[in-house]
Amino acid sequence: MQFSVIRSSHLACAAFIALTMTAPAHAASAQRENAGKLGDGSAVEAITLRAANGVSARILTYGATLQSLIAPDRHGRRADVILGYDDLASYVDHPNYFGVTVGRYANRIANGRFALDGVTYQLPQNNNGQSLHGGGRGFDKALWRVVAVKSGPVAKVVLAHVSPDGDSGYPGTLTTTVTYTLDEKGNLGILFEASSDKPTIVNMTNHALFNMAGEGSAGGAMDNRLTIPARAYTPVTATLIPTGELRPVAGSAFDFRKARRLNDALRDGRDAQIVVGRGYDHNYALDKGVTPTPQLAARLTDPASGRVLEVLSTEPGLQFYSGNFLDGTLIGKHGHLYRMGDGIALEPQKFPDAPNQPGFVSARIDPGKPYRHAMIYRLSVSQ
Repeated sequence: MQFSVIRSSHLACAAFIALTMTAPAHAASAQRENAGKLGDGSAVEAITLRAANGVSARILTYGATLQSLIAPDRHGRRADVILGYDDLASYVDHPNYFGVTVGRYANRIANGRFALDGVTYQLPQNNNGQSLHGGGRGFDKALWRVVAVKSGPVAKVVLAHVSPDGDSGYPGTLTTTVTYTLDEKGNLGILFEASSDKPTIVNMTNHALFNMAGEGSAGGAMDNRLTIPARAYTPVTATLIPTGELRPVAGSAFDFRKARRLNDALRDGRDAQIVVGRGYDHNYALDKGVTPTPQLAARLTDPASGRVLEVLSTEPGLQFYSGNFLDGTLIGKHGHLYRMGDGIALEPQKFPDAPNQPGFVSARIDPGKPYRHAMIYRLSVSQ
């Protein structure tokens, strides 16, 4: 399976904005407020984007975190459809990647090592000998700076962060922005952009865990129906590093080309990959590959409420994680204890361990050739 890398451009950026825009009957609003302080006294802000159709998103400057995403059901009843915490202190004291921006490199890098131009770089090994989501002190734990907050036809907030050369072992000073936008159709856009003064690797995404029945619902997310337009996925080793194979999903527990109930194969111990992952924790090679504008990467629905989420992205891969390590020890929103299956992550991105896998789409960027990942959480209702 071949993928081609599409270079970023002003045209592609304009197309992304057009996808998340609609002719405004009402303006969307952006409200900025204090969300508390970190241990060193730094102030954290929350920006809430609201649309007239009942969709709203709350973003924290700590971790550029999507703290809540409110969506109405077919009767207009609103619910928060992502897992997380009610307060800032819990994000700091009990980090679990709920809704955060992950980087510099989302997902895993084998042994925390990669090479560029003959130089080997060592990252923190924070996950069974591997480097995960930037190595433990990644973008999810950074305090991002507010660049702009705007109401209008499309409400938005722009956040910025500079990761210095050598940060967690990565080369190059990386200047990054995350832009959240919300339009009147219920499209929450997230645009990740980064530039470096040295060759380096970048792979950024959002790590929201979804339950379209509503966060904390009694049955969890396992009655949700999932569709992933991918003919192949990347099987993993015992340490959850891709083997390099692109394995067809046909006839397996990993086939979500047609909508499928999440719980159907989650505990299928006959599939060695389900055993290794303790459920799903695997990357899908999306049929669309790399695209200049966001295209469908996943669709998640809750038949009971009618809530629908479509995840669109410009990236070639999608990590599907079924919340396997949620064990009831974390107290989330409204005092809910989160357990396995209470929410799932659908993370568009480059493939895991791409810097060490020559057959995967490259995660390298160079000075003058910046990184760009545009994604959309598109919310709607089925009758």
